[in-house]
Amino acid sequence: MTEFIAAGTKFIDLPSSFPFKRGESLRNGRIAYETWGRLSAGGDNAILILTGLSPNAHAAATPDNPEAGWWEAMLGAGQPIDSDRWFVICVNSLGSCKGSTGPASINPETGQPYRLDFPDLSVEDIANAAHEVVVALGIRQLACVIGNSMGGMSALAYLFLHPGSARGHINVSGSARALPFSIAIRSLQREAIRLDPAWNHGKYDDDHYPENGMRMARKLGVVTYRSAMEWDGRFGRVRLDSEVREDDPFGLEFEVERYLEGHARRFVHQFDPNCYLYLSRSMDWFDLAEYADGDVMAGLARIRVEKSLSIGVHTDILFPLQQQQEVADGLRLGGCDAEFVNLESPQGHDAFLVDIEHFGPAIAGFLARL
Repeated sequence: MTEFIAAGTKFIDLPSSFPFKRGESLRNGRIAYETWGRLSAGGDNAILILTGLSPNAHAAATPDNPEAGWWEAMLGAGQPIDSDRWFVICVNSLGSCKGSTGPASINPETGQPYRLDFPDLSVEDIANAAHEVVVALGIRQLACVIGNSMGGMSALAYLFLHPGSARGHINVSGSARALPFSIAIRSLQREAIRLDPAWNHGKYDDDHYPENGMRMARKLGVVTYRSAMEWDGRFGRVRLDSEVREDDPFGLEFEVERYLEGHARRFVHQFDPNCYLYLSRSMDWFDLAEYADGDVMAGLARIRVEKSLSIGVHTDILFPLQQQQEVADGLRLGGCDAEFVNLESPQGHDAFLVDIEHFGPAIAGFLARL
């Protein structure tokens, strides 16, 4: 049971009894975060970044940790999110295994990892925990909340639960609720982990670890993170040099298979399986419509924020483009000056991580107008 904490990561303690949406409480939890830039004298230049399921708080290099972060090309001095102008905070999600308290953390009541005794996690809990970081840093109002993928859900929950907490908002390939296709994919990912005998109802260890379940879960995820257009352009039908072995007639035969296998094996021991289950399920549960008699547009209209930008790409099948359009339209009903940008990128849901050429100017332009 391992927690993967980047060098230079900072922590704040949550309240001694932190309530969860579904009724339980977490004792003596903490949240991991990193910062870039300087907070202005008036405290009005802070940006909060909320991440997808697997990233840590290390979005970009810092003096304490010069290693490149997961959004290195987007954040830093002179970058689209310019740390010479903005004080930027990136929070590792509650429930993760990368510094914030989650199922892999030690339960103070037992001295053992929480495993499945961790409280049922909702996106709203992730948002409330991030808010504790902002409050602890003495920031009364954020200039902007930026949410990517799952973080897009967390950002909307943050704004909904904490009215007036931010002037601006950027939704990057996120949504106000989970759709059936995304739920189905995540359900299969969780099932792959749970059906691995080594998962053992969450009671695995480093010597008995659900590696096959995690491999399959990651492969399913990676397939949906990119588009069919990119898979075709990148790999085509290129075959591996080696012939099919007689002792493994259904083994790897195509280059795309080898890519998925390599990607999955790198991920397997870098993320805790129970944390993966909890965070995945939290996305399926999230739906702003539950706060507005089943009407997601009415739920979005109850959010009060001055300016918003929703960005999506037409090749994203996991958080499809209409969901970013929905966010912009719903916020506009509530009086927000809301923009929607449809970017032409072949790289699917992962485009915001790699297609900085298109995402960078859109984000930089919005922040310049904020």
